[in-house]
Amino acid sequence: MRVLTLVTQKGGTGKSTLSTGLAVAAMQAGESVIALDLDPQGTLAAWAGMREADEPSIAQLPPRETARLADVLKEAGKKFTLAILDTAGADSPATHNAMSAATLCLVPLRPTRPDGLAIKPTVEALIRGQRPFAFVLNQCPTQPKNSRASEMAAGLASLGLLAKPMVRQRADYQDAFAAGQGVTEYAPDGKAADEMRELWAWIDRQMKDKKS
Repeated sequence: MRVLTLVTQKGGTGKSTLSTGLAVAAMQAGESVIALDLDPQGTLAAWAGMREADEPSIAQLPPRETARLADVLKEAGKKFTLAILDTAGADSPATHNAMSAATLCLVPLRPTRPDGLAIKPTVEALIRGQRPFAFVLNQCPTQPKNSRASEMAAGLASLGLLAKPMVRQRADYQDAFAAGQGVTEYAPDGKAADEMRELWAWIDRQMKDKKS
């Protein structure tokens, strides 16, 4: 089973929305998916509570149980092909366990200076732990040639792997979340759905390379 961990020690970067969108996109692409909510805020679990469909499987792991993450994932691997770990926006043992378990860590950030500064401890921890990671620019302005997003993308590409495409700030993402759906279910022909399918395809290729 492959493990995708979404991690950054800053809140508000859209980890949970990306987790739900990617979980559904991966499921639609043929993966058997479990998404684990490791954030005490329980945003992913709340989404599952609004959802009518039974898949992808969603489970919440309370902070006191995160030390068992490796065992939980080993058991999940008997049934699922992909686990997505949605972590808290804070430095914690649970976050480090999730990074250690990952086939690939995805570091979401918005194209803002505060977000750019805030990723430093996350990146340092990933490098120390020798964990494979990629940045993903999230909630970018919808203008295709926005200079702020382009400059941030260039800077991130010089530091490490940058996922494609940029994820734009589109209403479909929030509306899908509120409906308990992934954006590829909520508005399958929309631009947001295209972005999420393309992002999952990129991640899928990267994780296959990491496994090989």
